[in-house]
Amino acid sequence: QIQDLTFLNKNYCLTELYLNHNELTDISGALKHLCALQILLLHNNQLKKLGKTVKELKGMISLQTLNLFHNPLAQDPDYRLYVIYFLPSVQLLDRKPVTQRERESALHLHNRERSCVVQSIAFGKRVNTPLGTTVGSSRCTQPARRLMMPSGSWKHSDNEHLLCSFCRVPFENPEDAVLLRAMTRSLMEFSSVDWSKVATCQERRLENKAEEPHEKLTIQFR
Repeated sequence: QIQDLTFLNKNYCLTELYLNHNELTDISGALKHLCALQILLLHNNQLKKLGKTVKELKGMISLQTLNLFHNPLAQDPDYRLYVIYFLPSVQLLDRKPVTQRERESALHLHNRERSCVVQSIAFGKRVNTPLGTTVGSSRCTQPARRLMMPSGSWKHSDNEHLLCSFCRVPFENPEDAVLLRAMTRSLMEFSSVDWSKVATCQERRLENKAEEPHEKLTIQFR
């Protein structure tokens, strides 16, 4: 029948706190100093204000297990995603593990702008290839054309030195200079994956089934 938590004011090193099955209506100002708390059970109380309750727990960066079910605040339609978003350290909420999909849904619901940025992140790499080489797609193939070398440019046997000498010697045909510049460039290849469809290590281990192939969009341009 506990209703007041002022007796916890001097307890700074608690790591586990079991306050379930009591008559708590508000925890504001009573628990925020418990930064080392890892397990907090508050189920079956009379906590009504979800925002104030979660705000009190935000400083608990070590909190991993939290129970808030059987409280009026748990009737909020977005209750679970709200708690997951604002208390990211929680791994077990109301006796149910927090999944990666729930974290992504919570991010999309409460921070749509950041969610769009995360989903748009791609990874890229340079593909060094000579002009006219096909890399994954026939669209990268350039038409072959004979390069007319300027006179007096054959001074080095090494290709790199040869190209450098071309850069210093004017070409009779401007198109030859453009072609040579294109030959020294590399392709940039960007790939994007829908991370919401990629299972985490924990999900693969728990589901114990073969992972479906990922859908990857790859774009190459010079």
